Amino acid sequence: MHTVSESKSLNRIVTVSRDPEVQKLAQKCSREVFGADDPLDALEIIQTVNPNLILFDHRFSISNIREFIDTTDKKSIDIPVVLVGDSNCCEKEFYAEFTQLGIYDYIQGMEDYERLQRIIKKIESKTVEGICDRKGLNEKENHFYANELAATVSIAGKSRSIINTLKMIKLIASSRCDPILILGETGTGKELVARAVHTLRHPNEQYVAVNCAALTANLLESELFGHVKGSFTGADREKTGLLELADSGALLLDEISEMPMNLQAKLLRVLEEKKFRKVGGTKNIKCNATIMAASNRNLKQEVQNNRFRRDLYYRLNISPIILAPLRSPERKDDISILAEYFLKTSTIFPEKRDQIKSFTKLAVEALEKYDWPGNIRELRNVIDRAILLETTDKIGLSGIIFEPSEIHDVPDCSKTNPITDFSLAKAECKLISRALHETGWQKTRAATLLGITRATLYAKVKQYNIEKDSKTSTSQTKQDENKVESLFT
Repeated sequence: MHTVSESKSLNRIVTVSRDPEVQKLAQKCSREVFGADDPLDALEIIQTVNPNLILFDHRFSISNIREFIDTTDKKSIDIPVVLVGDSNCCEKEFYAEFTQLGIYDYIQGMEDYERLQRIIKKIESKTVEGICDRKGLNEKENHFYANELAATVSIAGKSRSIINTLKMIKLIASSRCDPILILGETGTGKELVARAVHTLRHPNEQYVAVNCAALTANLLESELFGHVKGSFTGADREKTGLLELADSGALLLDEISEMPMNLQAKLLRVLEEKKFRKVGGTKNIKCNATIMAASNRNLKQEVQNNRFRRDLYYRLNISPIILAPLRSPERKDDISILAEYFLKTSTIFPEKRDQIKSFTKLAVEALEKYDWPGNIRELRNVIDRAILLETTDKIGLSGIIFEPSEIHDVPDCSKTNPITDFSLAKAECKLISRALHETGWQKTRAATLLGITRATLYAKVKQYNIEKDSKTSTSQTKQDENKVESLFT
């Protein structure tokens, strides 16, 4: 391999020739040149280095070149092949014969450098067009998933993680994959994903869900399979199980890892044979439902700990939909979107639906900095709590309460107290102190949060004689702090 100047145009060229002059020609045009003595050697190099261009010596036989082109086609290798011809040969028929084989273009000998440069520019322009086309297609595709599909299945978010999840949902829903496994921590929206798959696959059919952790083993078996009258003490009538009730729709087995081992064996039989019997029954009933299973545990680890059947795990694990936790860096962009979504769709206090419009910058930053151990479910509770306690038209930092035990003052919702007990200067000083404290005295960041320039912030700090250990007064209620903050954000 020969490494050359970074000013060269193409990244990599493979030469198929025993003539060192062909490699020298390639070195004038590329950063990296890889030499192959014969077509077979060239194929191995091409699959390893993925070049932009192949220079092929005309002195190989036509059958060699034809075989090479045919092999690259079969291997789906789409790399332009340029023939290095004979400088003494100017017959068009000579080159036409090679062109018919699939050669991209040709040059007439080692001296035809200018023509090679024109060919390279043409290759580069087509590559850029292809990249732009793919980029445009990706943007259009992502817009579809983040807006149209997300709205259809009621999933909010525009991060790469949620786009990939939506793509997987659409892929699984359009396939005949059954069973379907959904994995993710508590509160990440596993049931929402199950409903989304159901909505896309068979929207007019039944959707049934059962939490395997909420029922005893006997009760869960009866719920799933149903029972015949007199099958056990208390079975005074026949019961239709959820498998039968789901019919041609979908059945979600939430927290599948909590299902007893003996019941796991019966479920595996249903998945394999697509039929079941009621408890105490002798008649086989056909299972037409799509079976979905969800778990917040690592099922592979559960198998290793002998708490989950290995055969059931491998039967479920066809193409799992895996949900990333809200604290992961790739989902940070979704936090503010989800917060806005919950603010608009919350039903905890209908009278406030049109009254509270948005969040302050400090409130959004607090949401984004939090670790969210309870994931999306916890975020929804925090927003509901803020709506419940808020008395202004904007949720501020004091309204973002992560632990209910932090609530000390309950606002009087029967009236809104005007902010007449604050002077403007006092309120401004309080808010600047608070912003500086929250940002660890990073003045640029504090100025951004306050919506003022860094110079203005310096002037205000000097004007109010705010010192580094200054904190927001704790004598004011959280309600007062929120009102002050809403004036300046």
